[in-house]
Amino acid sequence: MWYEWMEAQHGLLQSLGEWSMFGCRWADRLFEPPAFGISSISVGNRSIPVVESVVDCTPFCQLRHFARQGLGANRRAGGPTPSIFLCAPLAGHHAVILREMVETLLQDADVYITDLADASDVPLAAGPFGLDDYTLVLESFLSKIGSAHLHVIAICQATVPALAASALLASAGKPQPLSLTLMGGPIDSRLHPTTLDRLAQTHSIDWFRNTAILTVAPRYPGSGRRVYPGSVQHATFVAAQPRRQLALQLGYWSSAVSADKEAMTQSLRSLHEYSAVLDMTEAFFLDMIRVVFQEQLLARGQWKVGERPVRPQSLTSTALLTVEGRRDDITGEGQTHAAHRLCNAISDERRHQLTIDDCDHYDLFSGLKWQHVIHPATTQFWRSLA
Repeated sequence: MWYEWMEAQHGLLQSLGEWSMFGCRWADRLFEPPAFGISSISVGNRSIPVVESVVDCTPFCQLRHFARQGLGANRRAGGPTPSIFLCAPLAGHHAVILREMVETLLQDADVYITDLADASDVPLAAGPFGLDDYTLVLESFLSKIGSAHLHVIAICQATVPALAASALLASAGKPQPLSLTLMGGPIDSRLHPTTLDRLAQTHSIDWFRNTAILTVAPRYPGSGRRVYPGSVQHATFVAAQPRRQLALQLGYWSSAVSADKEAMTQSLRSLHEYSAVLDMTEAFFLDMIRVVFQEQLLARGQWKVGERPVRPQSLTSTALLTVEGRRDDITGEGQTHAAHRLCNAISDERRHQLTIDDCDHYDLFSGLKWQHVIHPATTQFWRSLA
């Protein structure tokens, strides 16, 4: 009943959106993910075709590959150009919110990205999907692609399972990623907790289970599955960062008033990507609350995935880069940089941390800060490893 009520609110919001935009068609896809739609990139004065494909999948996650065409064997001096593996967070948004990041990174190499499913579309027969499950999916994907030829980047909540998956590979004596870049993630949520951190830390698991979890309605493939609804998360995003929602809307209106069709298309796409949310499984949502925000098992060195302890100190050859935004009000100061303390077997010359001034959470992977500060610094870090 409550799930259906929330869906009714989606329809109401869409209607209001259509009215407020005077019939603009963005609102009729308010909560649906747009396609990545990256068919080509510009490299210098050349247009390079890009082919998107799904190279592996589980019921809960697809591994997408964006391959650049016409660049030979994608080679550099000394061997093949490493590919980039982008770990999308399961934090309410579809992976397409990282579209700009994928497009930018294609300037450097082929890109893989995890594209997580909406839990309401996954039948109950597929079983549960918790934090450990996502960690094992990442470990499997890294092994399939070949972790020794990968620069891994993880965003927000994905920093936790990405670091764990890399550490599990190292502990098993398997090839480690070339580098691991962690951006705006709660590696140690005890440090400078944000409003969202405090909410997670001051309410019991039962409170979240009883307050935030709903059952998927019969008309969906995942009927009967217990989920944390994307619509609730979207409302949380807007409430926590109203300036971003306003900026996206103002960007659209500004381009509409100036009749700049290209800018209108870009701002409309940004609205689509930000508003495309998904339902998370109950298991994953509650695991994140307990493991990351309440018990801080990774930071305390007490996390096990199944019976396998997560030992970041097993990472020795992987280079480590951590990136934080000074105005990030989702992930607190020092929480991501805490990975350096955990990965203490990596030599000093193969680690670096960046704190970006005047940068909020979303600036880390989109907009001018990403384009002109963070991406260049990341590629410079990679070049320093050669």
